Amino acid sequence: MRDAHPRERTVGMAWYASDAEGIGGRLREQPTDFRVEEVETVEAAPADSDVGDYAHLLVRATLHGWDTNDFAARLSDALGMSRERVSWAGTKDKHAVTTQLFSLQGVSADDVPDVNNADVEVVGRLGRALQFGDLAGNEFSIRVRDLACDTEAARDRVAAVTDDLTALVDGTRERARVGVPNYFGHQRFGSRRPVTHVVGLHVVRGEWREAVLAYCGDPADTEPEATQDARAIVDEEAASDDPDWQRAVDAMPGYLRYERSMLHRLAEGNGETEDVDEDARFRDALEAVPSNLQRLFVNAAQSYVFNRIVSERLERGLPLSHPVEGDVVCFADRSLDEDFAVPDTSREQRVTARRVDIMQKHCARGRAFVTAPLVGTETELGEGEPGDIEREVLAELDLSPADFSLPGAFDSTGTRRAVLVRTRLDATVDDEGATFDFALPKGSYATVVLREYLKTDPLEL
Repeated sequence: MRDAHPRERTVGMAWYASDAEGIGGRLREQPTDFRVEEVETVEAAPADSDVGDYAHLLVRATLHGWDTNDFAARLSDALGMSRERVSWAGTKDKHAVTTQLFSLQGVSADDVPDVNNADVEVVGRLGRALQFGDLAGNEFSIRVRDLACDTEAARDRVAAVTDDLTALVDGTRERARVGVPNYFGHQRFGSRRPVTHVVGLHVVRGEWREAVLAYCGDPADTEPEATQDARAIVDEEAASDDPDWQRAVDAMPGYLRYERSMLHRLAEGNGETEDVDEDARFRDALEAVPSNLQRLFVNAAQSYVFNRIVSERLERGLPLSHPVEGDVVCFADRSLDEDFAVPDTSREQRVTARRVDIMQKHCARGRAFVTAPLVGTETELGEGEPGDIEREVLAELDLSPADFSLPGAFDSTGTRRAVLVRTRLDATVDDEGATFDFALPKGSYATVVLREYLKTDPLEL
């Protein structure tokens, strides 16, 4: 195995699964270089259905250079309603052309606004809001430019990586597929300033002050100078015996609206008496952001723990494609096409010595998946060496499943996730770069596939 890039190691991604050289290069030189389209599963009623029965308008938006959260905010502003009434099935990256569904509560088809750099079409109506995960997966077409080697060498390297990743699928029914560790990609934690999991870890430990300051302060050298200066002021005020949070609000650029919301809450409380509980004040500040972002903090902490567990599994030489004694395996969700199958966590099987062989066969046939936990209050850890890894990672981070019993949107019961993701991949190399076409089940990251082929700084992804 090859060591991952240092930036990736900070978010728990310690290894590449392939030993072959990467081609280098850059993604997203142009938004059209990165195309994503949701594979939809939602069935809508006609757009003229009764609003009393179908309160949510379903629209399909093709977005050019829009972050999902920002587009949702733009829609809600244009419609004059709370952003909590805008829902979507999956979060997409800003630097791409993305096609995805949104549901709009209490909105008629005639009221859908025009938004710059977005093509929005009405699909129909739903009796409920879209929920996160209401999709089978995503199809990707991704162009890589400025390769670090010539065309012939790039073709050889792509082929060598593919061979390595095909071997990782070890024993599965279709050798045409490649497999990669099902890491949460770097962007899960913040592409240029990966601190979302740091905030989440503080939240889970009940360190509300540290959580707010990790999000609002702590400047990163990858940020614009004005942003770094504003975060430095936050750190200055935090270190003061009498912090002036309004100064921090005034310094924070307008485009950092979540930081401003948190700091504004703190500024409003500057005149309160000293006996006000500080934890309560900082928790209130953190709750100034939308509930989906509050959940994202804890989800990012869970994702970091998961990445650490998968990395340790790789380091110890435990397989990802088939189970060993002590593993927790989940059977595939039978409602989804095989190409987009994910674990059905209601159909869980603990792998004992007597059942290793049969469970390995189920995994080889694509009927089941080896999993690791996204830790929450209902998580039951594995046994044997897989369980040892899970417990050691949690102990290093001073966490336990019970810690995820938290107020409001921060609470999480946890779930399990496959440690390996498979895909059929078509790669072509020409004198202008390389193009990768593939599809992934929901929750898996295109950059986790591409990092194996590029082996470059994640900021280039």
